[in-house]
Amino acid sequence: MILNSGKLYRIQLQYHIIFWLTYFVFNTFRWGSYFNDYAYSLKTNLLGFPIHMALCYLNILILMPNLIYRKKYLLYVICILSAIFIMVVVKFQMTYLLITHDVWPEGPETIDKLTLNYTIDMMMGELYVMTFVTAIKITFDFMREQKRVTDLEKSQLETELLFLKSQISPHFFFNTLNNIYSLAVEKSDKTPKIVLKLSELMRYMLYDTKSKKQSLENEILCIQNYLDLERIRNGDRLEIDMSVSGDIHDKEISPIILLTFIENAFKHGVNKNTGKVKIDINFKVKEDFLHFTISNPTPEITVHKDNFNKSSGIGIENVKKRLELGYNKNDYKLSFKNKKNIFVVKLVIKVS
Repeated sequence: MILNSGKLYRIQLQYHIIFWLTYFVFNTFRWGSYFNDYAYSLKTNLLGFPIHMALCYLNILILMPNLIYRKKYLLYVICILSAIFIMVVVKFQMTYLLITHDVWPEGPETIDKLTLNYTIDMMMGELYVMTFVTAIKITFDFMREQKRVTDLEKSQLETELLFLKSQISPHFFFNTLNNIYSLAVEKSDKTPKIVLKLSELMRYMLYDTKSKKQSLENEILCIQNYLDLERIRNGDRLEIDMSVSGDIHDKEISPIILLTFIENAFKHGVNKNTGKVKIDINFKVKEDFLHFTISNPTPEITVHKDNFNKSSGIGIENVKKRLELGYNKNDYKLSFKNKKNIFVVKLVIKVS
């Protein structure tokens, strides 16, 4: 087993005992009522149930794993019929010798030797018991396999989300460190402030993004730290207009989702343009949904929509994949618009 999920549906010994005892008591009273002889029914069931159990466990523990699961169907049929026939012979002999010479009181005739009708009837009875027990086994195997698949999918989902998160912002950190170095060489007063902001941002990304959801307040605070760093890096040529409205308290969102759009806006809207640049960012909470909008100028070298979309790199595709993995289709809506050299991203996402 790859995971321990199988333990959830592994039938423990006490449940085997409870099942067979319940079945034994039911069968004893059933045939005791039929024959109006409970003592006889008790004796025959005491003899017959070990045979039932032997055949059932032979089937589910040995024959099915070694033959059915290996697609040796013909050999399985031969083995199972042979085992049932042998057990019927044993049952006949033991009933005749230990209980009564009338081994088939419910049959159409009194017999004192093994007959074809008796053999077929007893074999059908054993097949019934085996089928019943095997159906239970297959049901539990199915439940165990479904749980295993679910756990694997969950594990794969979490691994993929972690991988996608790990792809975020490496070049931003490198650029910021280079800027810190330059400012340190110049002995700029901005250096301590940048180091502090970068430290706060890195702490959030390293430690606060491990959970599936993060508070919207913390996510916006992370974005503010990012924007502060960009303001310091770009100086007066950068204008950021950011607004927050609605109740952002007690709201949750997948971490770093929004920051990806922010980073993408600076990567293509600021770094690839000269002169003054304006970034507009709006957070608006309505009931259980956040309406997020960010707009930035398209790169001067790629003003056409198709070319700009191609140049967006993995950032947008990354966040699309994370939305697909982390949210239901009805819980978010993502759209893009490129008009008059302004690229606009709109995301409506559930934050309850």
